[in-house]
Amino acid sequence: MRTWIESWPVYRQLTGGDPLGRGTASRSSETERWRARTRNADGVTKSVCPFCAVGCGQNVYTEGGRVTQIEGDPDSPISRGRLCPKGSSSLSLVTSPSRVTTVRYRRPHGTEWEDLDLDTAVDMIVDRVLETRRKTWQDTDPDGRHLRRTMGIASLGGATLDNEENYLMKKLYTALGAIQVENQARI
Repeated sequence: MRTWIESWPVYRQLTGGDPLGRGTASRSSETERWRARTRNADGVTKSVCPFCAVGCGQNVYTEGGRVTQIEGDPDSPISRGRLCPKGSSSLSLVTSPSRVTTVRYRRPHGTEWEDLDLDTAVDMIVDRVLETRRKTWQDTDPDGRHLRRTMGIASLGGATLDNEENYLMKKLYTALGAIQVENQARI
């Protein structure tokens, strides 16, 4: 049995083979009980941080189909395993008990929110976009010049969209005839 002095890290550093105190001299019984949060993970999925357009790589660790840890991806050429404070909080974004996981809808002039299934919500959006496009379509101007546009639909992208997503948004809204396509990152 060791005496209290032998369990003291400074004593082990001065008398053992770890004079700089970076290895076994600095380890305690408490240190031995620590385990990596990712130790029991049964899956790792590569992902991208959702907070801004930088695109930092993330490793999402799961256990039993449930997200248990999110860390920076050391293989990412963008972030090289590092995450900013927002990116480091991604786990709470995914696992927060207050996270909304259903489509919420409040009818016009309504005072209460209701849950909708995803198919119903998508159908409602499609119907409204097509109806707005139909009602506001301008094929020609008063002088007969071709316009082929709608002024009833516009797009304002967010700062979390990367170049590829912005490209697809521009293509989608241009195909719909919208000419007011902007991104928050430029504003």
